Amino acid sequence: MAAVTAPAERTFHRGFSSVQTRELVVRYVLLVLVLALTVGPFLWQLSTSLKGPADDVYSATPQLIPRDPTFANFVEAATKVPILQFALNSVLVAVLVVGGNVIGCTMAGYALARLRFRGRGVVLAAIFGTMLLPAESTIVAQYLTVRSFGLSDHLLGVALPGMVGMINILLMRAAFMAVPKELDEAALVDGANVWQRFWRVGLPNARGMVAVISVFAFIAAWDDFLWPLLVLTTPERFTLTVGLQYLSGAFSSNPRVIAAGTMIAFIPIVVFFLVLQKQFFKGVDAGAIKG
Repeated sequence: MAAVTAPAERTFHRGFSSVQTRELVVRYVLLVLVLALTVGPFLWQLSTSLKGPADDVYSATPQLIPRDPTFANFVEAATKVPILQFALNSVLVAVLVVGGNVIGCTMAGYALARLRFRGRGVVLAAIFGTMLLPAESTIVAQYLTVRSFGLSDHLLGVALPGMVGMINILLMRAAFMAVPKELDEAALVDGANVWQRFWRVGLPNARGMVAVISVFAFIAAWDDFLWPLLVLTTPERFTLTVGLQYLSGAFSSNPRVIAAGTMIAFIPIVVFFLVLQKQFFKGVDAGAIKG
């Protein structure tokens, strides 16, 4: 009996292994394809920014590795256009946006997750309704509001609409709801008030999600182009994304300098992510497991 069943078991295991191998091959092929589509343009921009005058950027057979690598394009982009001033303006806007989201969204998320108050369902419905509206449908109302505050052509006016993101409130609410209620109840028994429970119980258990919303808020503020273009009129107050348009006009015949300016704008995002990557992945992992 054992002699009859053994070949069948071996065949089953061979077939199962074959299926697993095919699935792995398909997965890796898809991963390589997605990697090429996402990382490929970045590598091409980096390659273009490092190419010297001897490299032909319009050749029929594009070359990823420059033959004559140079950093002169970065120096020219930084000297011909006040790119450092634009970068400082973008840093100020990003700091305001990240700070507003960290403070406002964590408090709002904790209130929606842990506090009981009249109208909480209406607030949640309003948040969901706001997320369903496209940004273009509210941009005129945002501009009129900022102008009525006297903040047009000011960096604070650029940062104000993004200082509390609706999706970030929901992310923080989900993070606080994942914290066991027993911890809040124990702190309440010990006499802790709402602020103490938020600061000593809720926030330490949601640091990963705070890093997540910080990265999202920073990228959104740093990459925003349409809103700063509408609000700002003084060139000295332009953010980096708006100011880089000077490169497109002044160096339209030299894509190497334009690519160098793009890389300069990309560096702060990489630095900010590297600083928070540990907490960022902890927050993503916690949301994937508990959510």
